[in-house]
Amino acid sequence: MLTRRIIPCLDVRDGRVVKGVNFVGIRDAGDPVELAARYDREGADELIFLDITASHERRAIMARLAARCAEQVFIPFTIGGGLADEDDVRAILAAGADKVTLNTAAVQRPGLIERCAARFGSQCVVVAIDARRVPGRGEEDASGAESGPTPGRARWEVYVHGGRTATGLDAEAWAVRAAEAGAGEFMLTSMDRDGTLDGYDLELTRAIARAVDVPVIASGGVGTFEHLADGLLEGEADAVLAASIFHYGRHSIAEAKAYLAARGVPVRPVCLAPAGSGLAEEAATPAGFEPAGAGSREEPVP
Repeated sequence: MLTRRIIPCLDVRDGRVVKGVNFVGIRDAGDPVELAARYDREGADELIFLDITASHERRAIMARLAARCAEQVFIPFTIGGGLADEDDVRAILAAGADKVTLNTAAVQRPGLIERCAARFGSQCVVVAIDARRVPGRGEEDASGAESGPTPGRARWEVYVHGGRTATGLDAEAWAVRAAEAGAGEFMLTSMDRDGTLDGYDLELTRAIARAVDVPVIASGGVGTFEHLADGLLEGEADAVLAASIFHYGRHSIAEAKAYLAARGVPVRPVCLAPAGSGLAEEAATPAGFEPAGAGSREEPVP
């Protein structure tokens, strides 16, 4: 059985980690490398860095951050934001990242997914989908029946440029197309829930998870440990992304994993080193389990 992953997400703007609500209302959360090293010590399974301004302002990609992070972080990490072509992707991977996320460029040039998967391997290619519920489509109630003003299948539209530009693309259809092109994983963010602490859009997450046969990372809205469990159990995600509940010290990775384990979710347990030992925290994987979708830094970059 595959273990489920907890992945802290670090949105980076002007070299600092920030967090907002519904993709706006930005506030500072700290230095990205310092936070990354802390999450590594605390037992996070992976990390994702996103330059939230790169696509909009066409800023330089974060190769320097990848290099700094590779020196201090020893779990897989992904970098995205403004990556426009194969050369951008190669630069990030060569600097030390395990994976990259593609969003705007992939939507504008779907062939980029196929080319990157062929050149670097599908395991390196994470397609990020920022989706907003189409107005008039209600959410499912507790029984699974849809409620709201307009009966019928719920739909979500794909947005690009950091959530600023609507594309007209149906999120589920785009996920299927991207998976066929070679995407090795999806980072699925509900723009309606992002930063609200109200929980993931479980209907969205479940729809995408059932539509594709590659791992799906649930993102957008987690505020409690219960939300993490819901994303994995009800949303059927392979991993859960979180920011606000970890960045400001409200909760720890170890606490989250203990809760998930108690709910019957297979996770990689955290074993803390004795206080003052100077040893980094280590995480042991029990027999029969392996991380779902985990990348490897051992593979050479073509």
